[in-house]
Amino acid sequence: MTSARPAPAPTEPAAQLDAFRRGADELLVEAELLQKLARGRPLRIKLGLDPTAPDIHLGHTVVLNKLRQAQDLGHQVIFLIGDFTSMIGDPSGRNATRPPLTREQIRDNAATYHAQASKVLDPERTEIRYNSEWCEPLGAAGMIRLASRYTVARMLERDDFARRFRSGQPIAVHEFLYPLMQGYDSVALQADLELGGTDQKFNLLVGRELQKDFGQEPQCILTMPLLEGLDGVEKMSKSKGNYVGISEPPAEMFGKVMSISDELMWRWYPLVSFRPLAEIDALRRETAAGRNPRDAKVSLALEIVARFHSAADAQRALAEFEARFRGGAMPEAMREVAIATSGEGIAIANLAKEAGVVDSTSEALRMIAQRGLRLDGEVVSDRAARVAAGATVVVQAGKRRFARVTVS
Repeated sequence: MTSARPAPAPTEPAAQLDAFRRGADELLVEAELLQKLARGRPLRIKLGLDPTAPDIHLGHTVVLNKLRQAQDLGHQVIFLIGDFTSMIGDPSGRNATRPPLTREQIRDNAATYHAQASKVLDPERTEIRYNSEWCEPLGAAGMIRLASRYTVARMLERDDFARRFRSGQPIAVHEFLYPLMQGYDSVALQADLELGGTDQKFNLLVGRELQKDFGQEPQCILTMPLLEGLDGVEKMSKSKGNYVGISEPPAEMFGKVMSISDELMWRWYPLVSFRPLAEIDALRRETAAGRNPRDAKVSLALEIVARFHSAADAQRALAEFEARFRGGAMPEAMREVAIATSGEGIAIANLAKEAGVVDSTSEALRMIAQRGLRLDGEVVSDRAARVAAGATVVVQAGKRRFARVTVS
């Protein structure tokens, strides 16, 4: 990777606190963290990710970037792979029970996480741990003792559990184990600070309480905003098909970033760009004053691709993208369309009609025959082509009609 990272922040406690605050949604408890920093020893800073899919995506990097910042400040960072908790399934933000993964699925997914996380973190200064190390030895008796430390009433204080309980939706007993086990990770690792998305706040607070119960100094908590996915609605997720994988080919990564709406681009910039906030604000003002927003989007796409591949790869991806759309410039504001379909996906002709880029499926079929229909810049030649559920694509009819379609 050749892209420059921001210069390390100052090491004075107050300056470090300011660095941790950048881009954060919430920092609890600031006074406690300042006390920890004032001791002058490296903090043990933990981030846990469950290997529920084989790819780390751009949404994960919001907290990974903050973890790298902690490394650059001289702290001990712990990248925790939740191979045990994945078997329970994180219920955070869900309205239904998440199906637990098998050991085989978890093992296969976890195998790629270390290498992918090393694209953001300094592998020489990263402690990689798996929570099966301390969770499996607990056994049934240990799990019962751990469960006795938290009440059902306190579990039902969690928003998603409370909503499901009020609406009569099932809550499986094993789901209550998830925040307990995540909290126990902090006990096992003696964490000083834990990072997570805003949807993880309850689980992180459980860690604080369990540490107190085990006689440890409670960890501080830093939550980062959730990165919205390509659809601009749901948080970025592999299961929702609205993600940018950090191991995807440069051209695919570049094209996905270019497909986001202008509004979403400005929400992404402070979370995934390493540019100073002052530069981002200046770029936004220039755009508001009349500069083409496509320029800002190209800059963001180039930065992201260069970070995970190289500057040369980013320039090649730009050239390939422009060649694909030559003769029909991408619109500055692309219409967003969501289409619900069966598990078998949707035929390309039907997708084009429902997206509003053609008036009928017969017109779509004629355009396919005339090589006038494109999907993500590629000419569609197969009349029977289908777009799978979970995909997000740009469909183009002729030179002027575009739509960005999310198939669910």
